[in-house]
Amino acid sequence: MNTFETIKSRRSIRKYKSTAIEEEKLNKVLEALQLAPTACNFQPFKFIVVKDKKVKNALVPVCRDQKFIAEAPIVIVGCTYPENAYQKMGGKGNSHEVDLAIAFDHLTLAAWELGLGTCWIGAFSEEEVKKVLGIPSPVRVVALTPLGYPDEKPQLRRRKSMKELIEYV
Repeated sequence: MNTFETIKSRRSIRKYKSTAIEEEKLNKVLEALQLAPTACNFQPFKFIVVKDKKVKNALVPVCRDQKFIAEAPIVIVGCTYPENAYQKMGGKGNSHEVDLAIAFDHLTLAAWELGLGTCWIGAFSEEEVKKVLGIPSPVRVVALTPLGYPDEKPQLRRRKSMKELIEYV
């Protein structure tokens, strides 16, 4: 699959098989995180790979009871260190969230190309996730995603037309 085919066909997965993920595939997905561009190449993030069933189950209630999170063999938690990020992004702020978003996008596309599914989780209590995982206070939790083999084939959702999204000047 080429990059554009991967982008076009990727879907958010909310139902996972219990099949374990091969270490080679997991390492490729994690490498995609490592290779993501960041402002000034600061890479102000860390990713927690959750495999423990009890920990995954503890994440469900703090992620608005999205039970499918614990169905996947792995949950990846994206954390940032705002003080280690570029501090003048666009002259207005810190790059940590954008840097992590780019890395997570790399993760979702690499996973899909390898036959794995993800679902960006933004609905969660940051403080409660930190408690479950023992994450210290200066660290920010920006996103989570389950990672596993899809047990569903969601249809393409309607997209706005190019005319609605693109403006030439």
